[in-house]
Amino acid sequence: AGVRVVVLAGEGRSFCAGGDLEWMRAQFAADRAGRIAEARRLAGMLQALNTLPKPLIGRVQGAAYGGGVGLMAVCDAVVASTDARFGLTETRLGLIPATISPYVLARVGEGRARAVFFSGATFGCDAARALGLVWRAVVPEALDAAVEAEIAPYLAAAPAAVAAAKRLARALGPRIDEEVIEATIARLADTWETPEAREGITAFLDRRQAAWVVR
Repeated sequence: AGVRVVVLAGEGRSFCAGGDLEWMRAQFAADRAGRIAEARRLAGMLQALNTLPKPLIGRVQGAAYGGGVGLMAVCDAVVASTDARFGLTETRLGLIPATISPYVLARVGEGRARAVFFSGATFGCDAARALGLVWRAVVPEALDAAVEAEIAPYLAAAPAAVAAAKRLARALGPRIDEEVIEATIARLADTWETPEAREGITAFLDRRQAAWVVR
């Protein structure tokens, strides 16, 4: 009850650079049931953050790729460093941005999402702001002060009213319920079983270009 604001931040050079190498190896070796279980864990984490009854402010530096963009999308406001880089890079691996998709689409809208959702291209802070992923961009040395400035108004707002207003916004936004989440998990599991995913992940682990890359 004493918590007024939550800040979501990453340690080190990057906010979230995407899937961990050892995690990717484990997923590559897993069966469908194992992949579904892991995807459900990730989906549950995103849904918990998305419905957190506190303001959630993202503090973003370095890289925010794949799941990192999903984490940004569940924040109520994102403050990013101007030199940060972003990307929905799953298609480079033969996969799709499935578990994060309800939140990314709710944040940026389908029309704007099409510019980045399946190209795998990386982009900078100006594009992230235009998409609606970033609320405020500042030079790296001003990042902490900018986050504090986002926190300040909530310290003067009634906590229960803030929580109720957040629930209202979520209720009026795109539907993200268990049915939607399970559908994204199934689509991801299907994609993992494709020849493209096998080639893409193998290339990633072998540190080479995938067969479909045009040189």
